[in-house]
Amino acid sequence: MDKIPEKFLNEDGTLNTDALVKSYSELEKKMGMMVSIPRDDDADAREKFNRAIGVPKSADEYPTNQMFDDENVRQKFLEIGLTSHQVEKIYQIAEEFLTPILGEIFQKQDEASAMSELENYFGGTDKMRDALMAINTFGEKFLPADAFDSLCTTVQGIQSVYKMMQSMEPRVNTDKNAIENLSDADLRRMMQDPKYWRDHDPEYVRKIENGFKKLYA
Repeated sequence: MDKIPEKFLNEDGTLNTDALVKSYSELEKKMGMMVSIPRDDDADAREKFNRAIGVPKSADEYPTNQMFDDENVRQKFLEIGLTSHQVEKIYQIAEEFLTPILGEIFQKQDEASAMSELENYFGGTDKMRDALMAINTFGEKFLPADAFDSLCTTVQGIQSVYKMMQSMEPRVNTDKNAIENLSDADLRRMMQDPKYWRDHDPEYVRKIENGFKKLYA
């Protein structure tokens, strides 16, 4: 027979039933609070276990997240038995690591959309490139730096600068050193300049094109 622990004995060596009963009652309380890990085929035990550790009864009870939340995703959380606290941590990790990446993707999508819109407005990639170079030269020459930078942050702003630039053309210095409206002869003379036929200077070519438009449109 195993030796009885001294805490259950009286001073005279007899059994201390009060101490034994008290210890047994405390053991029952602890065992009642314990939850055993259920088998996969025991649905009732699994349900009890999930409630004990904090798994909600339905996917709708999980916390939501504006950027990453999805009904199907929350249902997956429930199927694998995640607690609400664990789901919150997943959202925090996703925001920490994925938000910068998503921001870059959205920015690239916006830039691609803007470039496509400008290509359509100017009539192709080459014409857009030439127009943007001319706009940059015009803006640096005639507009305050802050205002020009602000306008060039949107497609509409770039188009506005281009229209402003067109409204100021064509005017050039003639041989008489006076500012005059271009005539047909002036334009044809300008076409003989190497800047037009050899260098294809965007601003110079645009002046000639706009000149003919104003004369014969």
